[in-house]
Amino acid sequence: MHIAKLILKNMMRHKLRTSLTVIGIAIAVISFSLLQTVVTAWHAGVESSGADRLVSRHAVSFIFPLPLAYKEKISHVPGVTDVCYANWFGGVYIDKNQFFARLAVSDNYLDIYPEFVVPPDQMAAYRRERNACIIGSQLAERYHLKLGDLMQMDGDIYPGQWEFVVRGIYSPRDKTIDPSNFFFHWEYVDERMKQETPDRAGYVGWYMIKTRDIAENAAISKSVDDLFANSPAETKTETERAFQQSFLAQAGAILTAMNIISFVIIGIIMLVLGNTMIMAARERVREYAVFKTLGFSAFHLTGLIAGESLAIAALGSGIGILISFPATAGFAVMMPKGWFPIFNLEIPTLLLAAAAAISVGLAAAVFPLQRSLRTTIVDGLRQIG
Repeated sequence: MHIAKLILKNMMRHKLRTSLTVIGIAIAVISFSLLQTVVTAWHAGVESSGADRLVSRHAVSFIFPLPLAYKEKISHVPGVTDVCYANWFGGVYIDKNQFFARLAVSDNYLDIYPEFVVPPDQMAAYRRERNACIIGSQLAERYHLKLGDLMQMDGDIYPGQWEFVVRGIYSPRDKTIDPSNFFFHWEYVDERMKQETPDRAGYVGWYMIKTRDIAENAAISKSVDDLFANSPAETKTETERAFQQSFLAQAGAILTAMNIISFVIIGIIMLVLGNTMIMAARERVREYAVFKTLGFSAFHLTGLIAGESLAIAALGSGIGILISFPATAGFAVMMPKGWFPIFNLEIPTLLLAAAAAISVGLAAAVFPLQRSLRTTIVDGLRQIG
């Protein structure tokens, strides 16, 4: 109890210095939390990948289409329980700067992706209408859309005016699921392509393959690719997770830089807190010598010095964590809509930030503690300044 009182008094001895140190730690924790949240948001799609799903795309590049005829052949591969397909539609809805995924999909697409939860009556209405669409709950909230509303889009990959009727609004089953996707019937695009550009009809973007046993994924991937070897449109089949990670690889340097910067911030915390503790220890050399004279043991001095360092680190990290919540929410609002559909401050990020700050608090106390314990009473009493 007496040590705790001394720690508090020492912290308040230089109120401005302690306050600036606490503020510096809080700002560093906030910055660390924001950067780690951005990295987590980038990886959200990977975390939602299904272990029992494979993706088969064109071997050369994702942008090249595959014939619709591949579906029947893939479905007969041993170990495959279902096959669906999708095509990237693109297009502009209201504002080209507000991004969301627009996918033309097969009728059984949402059967293979149960994480998109659609009420049965809405799903039935969607399947009855050719230009019907299903949108995510976040998308409905962003544009104030409800069932039956008309969505008009300007096509870019598929030029022209396109009209869709909202017949379903899905809810994400898990927090890692994107709540802002836009799904509609692939046949709606294909029928128009047959009339306007017949050479583009009958092609899909990629196939999603549901497997019976994840242990067979490698063998199934090879069997699918062997089916179309030496054909004009060879395939590359991989797990959904690997497929998602291939997109992250394009931004790998940026994500790596963010990770490095976030941990450099931990070093900045150490410098700020270490500087404060060294200055405090230098000013109190004579006081520590007096404490030793009065019978304070090494244990007491350790508690006094390390306790002050930990208290400052804990106070700064606590304030930083509290401010991180509104800071993250504000950052999400300022970003262009659709960049990060899932942008949540995760508990592991907060725990990592707090643990880093506390670890720095302990590390910052090491040098002042060593100096105070090694300095003899006589040398300490002789110390001036």
